[in-house]
Amino acid sequence: MFYRENGQFKTSYAADQQIFPIAQDRIAIGLILAFSVVAVPMLASDYLFRAILIPFLIFSLAAVGVNILVGYCGQISLGSGAFMAVGAYGAYNFFVRVPNMPLIPALILGGVCSTFFGILFGLPSLRVKGLYLAVATLAAQFFSDWMFLRIKWFTNDSPSGSVSVSNLQVFGFEIESPVSKYLLCLGILMVIGLLAKNLVRSAIGREWMAIRDMDVAASVIGIRPMYAKLSAFAVSSFIIGVAGALWGFVYLGAWEPAAFSVDQSFKMLFMVIIGGMGSIMGSFFGAAFIVVLPIALNQLLPVLGSAIGLEISTAGISHAELMVFGALIVWFLIVEPHGLAKLWSIGKQKLRLWPFPH
Repeated sequence: MFYRENGQFKTSYAADQQIFPIAQDRIAIGLILAFSVVAVPMLASDYLFRAILIPFLIFSLAAVGVNILVGYCGQISLGSGAFMAVGAYGAYNFFVRVPNMPLIPALILGGVCSTFFGILFGLPSLRVKGLYLAVATLAAQFFSDWMFLRIKWFTNDSPSGSVSVSNLQVFGFEIESPVSKYLLCLGILMVIGLLAKNLVRSAIGREWMAIRDMDVAASVIGIRPMYAKLSAFAVSSFIIGVAGALWGFVYLGAWEPAAFSVDQSFKMLFMVIIGGMGSIMGSFFGAAFIVVLPIALNQLLPVLGSAIGLEISTAGISHAELMVFGALIVWFLIVEPHGLAKLWSIGKQKLRLWPFPH
């Protein structure tokens, strides 16, 4: 009975257009953010930061970018790993070539580089769609692999394409400990997540959804398909590029082009499918699922194997992970195409009506 809107009246347009119109949702989000900022740095271990929390935050940011393009605008993309690579190497070049370049502007400029790269490979979306567009964006993946391996200028003349960064600072604070890296990623995710949530609720967000649902009808009512599609590629590529820069600078520290292979592109697409297409909340659900599942399988499968008298090798665990991923993707596509976010929404709706049967 505690999840009700009784007595929550809207007296202004601003109150009616809130992101979280129900007071209980606002309180819950505030408590989650307070716990993330205050309690988690004091309670979590270094292993938890490095293995779960930091990858979860970065993948959540990348999934938000992919969801804007795939979920909200309906443009299938398999080049997300390339956009991450461009963001990482773009930020790296600004960071090492410009004297005294601060970290935050370098990350933003890396996202800007990824924006132009995404617009370039988003141009085919003006003529093709579906599988053909997926193949066109997949070309961005192979092009970025070739570019960062063969053009040595991008890697500061490194023969293998491997680069590294050090002495990261933000406003005079060193970003070296796991806690500082976690707080940096959390702060960036909070800012970009809020901007993305407001963006998809704005006029341009409605244009994206109109293009997704039926682009011919959208063009008939005055929506410009070229502007809508390229703006979706631009915004998505920027967010993914910032996530790629964080992945290289904060999580890896040293990386090569193989760190942003096509596997990353598929992994981010799986996050959107499992979490829920067309949902910012689904991006967080999908990222949490993809990050936590391998660790859970690594811990549980040996225990289950020993309980039934079987010894499961490391290779067997990795194969089981792929099988579980595949089975879950098929299950979500058949049973619940809108992913975990839809299940969460249904659960909240049931709670609002409980104990009444209607």
